[in-house]
Amino acid sequence: MNRNVLLSVPMVCVAALAFAQAPGIALPPGASPQGPQDPGYQALVATCKTPPPARGGGPGGARGGAPQGGGPAAAAAPATFPPPPAEYTVTAIPGVIATGQKWTKLWEVSGNNADGILAAKNGDLLIAQNHNSAVVKLEKNSKASAVFKDTHTGGALSQNRKGALFIVERGLRQNVSQLAPQRRVLADKLPNGDPLDCLGGVINDLTTDSNGGVYFTMGGLFYSDPKGIVTRYGENVANTNGVVLSPDEKTLYVTNGGTVAAFDVQPDGSLKNQRQFVVLPSGGGDGMTIDAQRRLYVTAGPAVHVVAPDGKLLGTIPAPYGLITAAFAGKDKRTLYAVVSLIDPMRLQHAYVYSIPMSAQGYKGRAK
Repeated sequence: MNRNVLLSVPMVCVAALAFAQAPGIALPPGASPQGPQDPGYQALVATCKTPPPARGGGPGGARGGAPQGGGPAAAAAPATFPPPPAEYTVTAIPGVIATGQKWTKLWEVSGNNADGILAAKNGDLLIAQNHNSAVVKLEKNSKASAVFKDTHTGGALSQNRKGALFIVERGLRQNVSQLAPQRRVLADKLPNGDPLDCLGGVINDLTTDSNGGVYFTMGGLFYSDPKGIVTRYGENVANTNGVVLSPDEKTLYVTNGGTVAAFDVQPDGSLKNQRQFVVLPSGGGDGMTIDAQRRLYVTAGPAVHVVAPDGKLLGTIPAPYGLITAAFAGKDKRTLYAVVSLIDPMRLQHAYVYSIPMSAQGYKGRAK
């Protein structure tokens, strides 16, 4: 869920950050590493019955970590930090947003990331953070406090309509875990017994259904049933990232590079009828959210693309920076929140949360 802006300035070597890590991202001392950054990663994947694909910016290795491919935003970045915001103008999308609305920066954190945002019941925003292995609650006054700790490099959140809260944990022996109402590992193995790390890269995003199953992305699309049995779905679906269920849980959407794919959800959670739902007008799709009218919101570069339930592109909400994820929260879920992730000259990650007022309303029956 992460498209970082990489500054084109000389890298400063820091001995404390010199151990194996995802390309382009440095870890502050004491930070929680993602699986491929962990010194024990190579020994673990050496045990895989099916070895992971070769790394190098491929599918599954970008969210919360390295930028995907170092595209134009990376090459053209100015040698100042933070880079100045781009100029933008919001034009009306009927029923979605009014002309002239502006993004407001609410919160920032240095030397850490923010990802997988989600609305809490009272409208506050929940934010997963890799580097301190915590989930932070951002209140209306922009005060932040940790509500869950020791999340094993937890990276993205989802909560179903029954209140069960799940997170993807990106540390070595990556997994999908439940945080509430009780903490437990839901899925950490493939059907052949291999750990999820054998898929290669980093576990990205998730969305949970009312039955306690979880769809997640990791160089592909997967479903863990409530018993933790993992099944892979999709043909030619490898460059995945954001994933979300429709409000009625009958359709699943997943980004696949510059497109979004849709599937019909069966009563047992299995998926059928894969189809291309929409072609995105800019960049690869990153995070996704959905509103009460079943409109889909897809972050891609410095923009949120808004898509009707029939796959028609309704318009684009531009932003001052590249956005990695978005969610409705706030009073009556009429505010859209988004995360910006930037990399400084020392390759340390910094996160910013922005918000913008909406005419549309987020779906209230499920946090994501």
